[in-house]
Amino acid sequence: MPKCIQNKRKCKACEHKFCISQISLFSSLNEEEMALIASETVTSSYKRGDIIFNQGDKANHLYIVCSGKMKIKKYTVDGKEQILYILADGDFIGAFNLLKEDQFDFTAEAIEDTDISTISKVAFNSVILKNPDITLKVLEKAYERIIKVESLVERLGTNSVDAKVAGLLLNLERDFGRKTDDGTLLKLSINREEMGSYAGIARETMTRKLKLFQEIGVIKLIGTKQILIMNREALKNMN
Repeated sequence: MPKCIQNKRKCKACEHKFCISQISLFSSLNEEEMALIASETVTSSYKRGDIIFNQGDKANHLYIVCSGKMKIKKYTVDGKEQILYILADGDFIGAFNLLKEDQFDFTAEAIEDTDISTISKVAFNSVILKNPDITLKVLEKAYERIIKVESLVERLGTNSVDAKVAGLLLNLERDFGRKTDDGTLLKLSINREEMGSYAGIARETMTRKLKLFQEIGVIKLIGTKQILIMNREALKNMN
């Protein structure tokens, strides 16, 4: 079983209560409700590239990212991967499907070592009716997803490759960014091909544009997995 972050305690020892209590979605639960949710929780570990669920799978569980990151993706009509968004620590997906059982219309894949907790429809429904705060948080997250998808549509719809790359770098700040004295450092667990998939351009084009952005002093490439954003305003102006 994966270990809890605090004091390296094993999930088995605390019966998932610590992990559940750290998720903002469940912060309003009382002890009894927390115990009910915890009793229905199963935690699994995934390696980079592992599929967490596939498009078409029955959506009867809530998926919570305890640690790590996963990408939510679909495939275009010509078979190309399109990343819709990335979920990181504390993010969840599947809440609306618990309210009305359905099928996933996208696929989830781990992009680094990731621990996922799943909660059954039965347990989730038993507490959500008595906790309007949870419903509001689900709606807030749904709104955030809509904004992300709208941003994605804007990136894909523009003819400017510079705008697509700039928009992507700004979008990656939340999940991968860390503020430094020199700017925002992106410590990435996605490669250039996945970045291209997220932006809607080819890997070669992504690589070429990143090098160009470095030449004009907007970013600094540090190996293949780190990018320092030195001029955020310049990226915003391109976007």
